[in-house]
Amino acid sequence: MRLLILSFLITINGVALAQPKTGYELKFKITGLKDTEVYLGYYYAESTYVRDTARVNSIGEFVFDNKQPLPQGIYFIVLDKNRLFDIAIGSNQHFTMETNSADYYKNMVVKNDLDNKLFYENMLFNMERNKEAEPYIKILQDTTLKDEAKKKEARDVFSRINEKVLAYQNELIAAHPSTMTARLLKSTKRVEIPEPPQRADGSIDSTFQLRYYRKHFFDNFDISDDALIRLPQPIYSQKINEYLDKLYPPQADSLKKAIELLVTKVKSNPETYKYLVWTLMLKYQAPEFMGLDEMYVYLFDKYFASGEMDFWVNDRLKKNLKDHADRLRKSLIGNTAPNLIMQDAALQSRALYNVKNKYTIVYFFDPDCGHCKTETPKLVDFYTKNKARFDVEVFAVSADTSMQKMRDYIKTMNMKWITVNGPRTYVGSYHDLYDAMTTPTLYILDDKKKIIGKKLPVDRLEDFFTNYEKFKKRLSTP
Repeated sequence: MRLLILSFLITINGVALAQPKTGYELKFKITGLKDTEVYLGYYYAESTYVRDTARVNSIGEFVFDNKQPLPQGIYFIVLDKNRLFDIAIGSNQHFTMETNSADYYKNMVVKNDLDNKLFYENMLFNMERNKEAEPYIKILQDTTLKDEAKKKEARDVFSRINEKVLAYQNELIAAHPSTMTARLLKSTKRVEIPEPPQRADGSIDSTFQLRYYRKHFFDNFDISDDALIRLPQPIYSQKINEYLDKLYPPQADSLKKAIELLVTKVKSNPETYKYLVWTLMLKYQAPEFMGLDEMYVYLFDKYFASGEMDFWVNDRLKKNLKDHADRLRKSLIGNTAPNLIMQDAALQSRALYNVKNKYTIVYFFDPDCGHCKTETPKLVDFYTKNKARFDVEVFAVSADTSMQKMRDYIKTMNMKWITVNGPRTYVGSYHDLYDAMTTPTLYILDDKKKIIGKKLPVDRLEDFFTNYEKFKKRLSTP
């Protein structure tokens, strides 16, 4: 019986000893450091943050530990606001690293962690290949060198070195795919796009490569892996921007479909779901292409107003997003512009809807605005030259309460169009009707007062009207 009890206790203890470790315990020893404080930092998109603090003892030892595991990614050690070296945080978060302050990377010894062993081996391999390639890079960058044979030789050698690096990394990725190091390396690999196949009639499908690239764009970059947000370079947002900007036209309908595909890939992970949607909100808050502010409204309605993002967004932020979305939705391209009724310089009521020209430019300005003082003369010049050509009128709205400032500005700028004082309004604040929080801001309306353009620089107005007229003509041609 005693033997059975002893055997049972040994078994129980054995099971206890075999339990996986929880949280993290990162032990370091850095010869050359002593009696100071260091920090464990991490990358997140384009920013860096501090996660933990440790005290270095008299022989350079320190430990970061916690009962909760670290989110995976690339972290770094900080001393006196200086980043000393990077480390990979993968699934194993109990290891030891030893090095020397004379050269943190070359002297690094990793114990009990395959991930950081691979991380540093790859780094040192790259350093050696860079040193090997350096003389050939100098030859290729030398614009005074006319010896084409020497340049060709340098290109060939450099290409072989590069192939060596790629082969090394591909082998590492294949052998240890789940490590943080492999995921980091894989995230930078380009997708190889095959040549388009030939049809039976001998023609080539011109859309094949685009369709293939769209389908396989994320083969090497798992956007559901939140560790890829915590990399030294903001690769995650760069990939999203490249996918949407280069593989889809800047049209709301196409982009909405593309975004829905992205959301499907990330929704299982709350962290990537949150980050993707927030990245898209920032992207379309002030879009590069006219009319894509519709995407901001779409994103707010679908992911914030619906409650999808309630798991992380607070009421204050949600209200701010709503306020901006509501401002935008009233003045989206394709909408009928809200009427403006305000007093002019003679204190007479003037209404936007009373303008009967084919086109109307609504121009919001401030007499004290420096940029307005640059753009307004350009608009005056455009108006003088093109009023009759395009049958266009300008309805200018001064943002300042001072009537005298507005009168002086009209005279100084020689503004012969309709100018009204924004605060002297019969329809409420124009800020509640138009997205015109900054000056100058302009909108272009057609004869039905539908918004057909917005926030263009004055320099592009002539091209806009010329192209729009051609577009309308094509639509009317049977």
